[in-house]
Amino acid sequence: MKVWVKLLIGSILGMTIGFLLPTESHGVISVLSWLEKLALGIGRYAVVPVLVFSLTVAVYELRMDEQFWSMVLKNLLLIIVMTAFVIFSGIITTVMFSPNRVPIESAELTEITNVDPAADILELFPSNMLSVLGGNGIYLFPVCVFAFFLGMGLNYDRNYSKLVISLVDSLSRIFYHIASFFSEILGFIIIVLSSYWAVRFNGILEAKVYKDLVVMLGIFSVVLCFGILPLFLYFLKPRVNPWLVLTGFLGPALSAFFSGDINLTIPVLQRHSKENFGIRRRSSSLSIALFTTFCRCGSAMTAAAGFIVIIKSYSYMGIGSVELFKIGLYAFVISFLLARHPGDGAYIALAAICLSYGGGEFKAGYLILRPLAFYLVAVGTFIDIMLCAFGSYILARTNGLIEEKHLVRFI
Repeated sequence: MKVWVKLLIGSILGMTIGFLLPTESHGVISVLSWLEKLALGIGRYAVVPVLVFSLTVAVYELRMDEQFWSMVLKNLLLIIVMTAFVIFSGIITTVMFSPNRVPIESAELTEITNVDPAADILELFPSNMLSVLGGNGIYLFPVCVFAFFLGMGLNYDRNYSKLVISLVDSLSRIFYHIASFFSEILGFIIIVLSSYWAVRFNGILEAKVYKDLVVMLGIFSVVLCFGILPLFLYFLKPRVNPWLVLTGFLGPALSAFFSGDINLTIPVLQRHSKENFGIRRRSSSLSIALFTTFCRCGSAMTAAAGFIVIIKSYSYMGIGSVELFKIGLYAFVISFLLARHPGDGAYIALAAICLSYGGGEFKAGYLILRPLAFYLVAVGTFIDIMLCAFGSYILARTNGLIEEKHLVRFI
């Protein structure tokens, strides 16, 4: 059975269970919350070794072919273009369809949640560079920096480094197969994730006040990822079937949506990139590392849409074009600062916009969307992963780092 079929069946089964469970039972919620933490831990289990060794080999091989900096530049340019397009198209959609106001409930601001780029940068260069490998596997950017320097170091002198190169290459392949095992059992893991997702979703359906925002974000994400992104593939030469590419990335799409976690989805995306499309490791590893670190525009877009609803909820006055541009600019900047938040990026981005915009006038605004946080995270992570998938495919294909495979060989 193909991986995406396992994930689809697991998702349907989990959602069925979740909708049948009582949403008001604290015992059920506690058990599902614990099971979700266990499922996320299992899904993330192999991400650090897979990422560090595959990215090290990618940096080394691209340096050997004198393609490294050009590939980095192409990735970053595509990320900037995608980020601007997604965020501002999302804002325009939110204004056009204008979700209803959400009732404001008094909530105590006990803890301010925000991004902290200064602290994040400090963690990139700890006193002991090897210490980044012993972290909790949440903040992966320091791991990527370590892999970058290790890959650069392997190019120093092959007479000294050839044994290490062979070792790193072997470890990369070994951990890839270990991660493949976890992607095979992800169909069972996603039952837990989708059950908990369905229980919470059933709760917001009963509340009814979030219906417009839920529908708008859902339709926008589907149109963007299953309509607009595949259409861009028509501009590639030679011509490619966009629906074939979309089929090959259904597995990562499902795991991203129901887990809401970038780190859990990275090994799944790496496997689909290699085994469905034959994208070479040197291309996919670099693109996935850069996109999952910097291209979080899906999360930022959902935050911007939520913030527009928050402003409408606080005031009946309309939002001018200048204010909308400022919101988009805030979201654009914040989208590059979410590397520390692989599992709650959209809600963190919403909090950051609330705290930054208008001198803190809406600093507690994000609390009124707290019951919807899981949905914002799910939609944002889904868009982030689909952009990463299509971006890595486009760059690999345009640079000749791909081996075409037939649909019957897809996993």
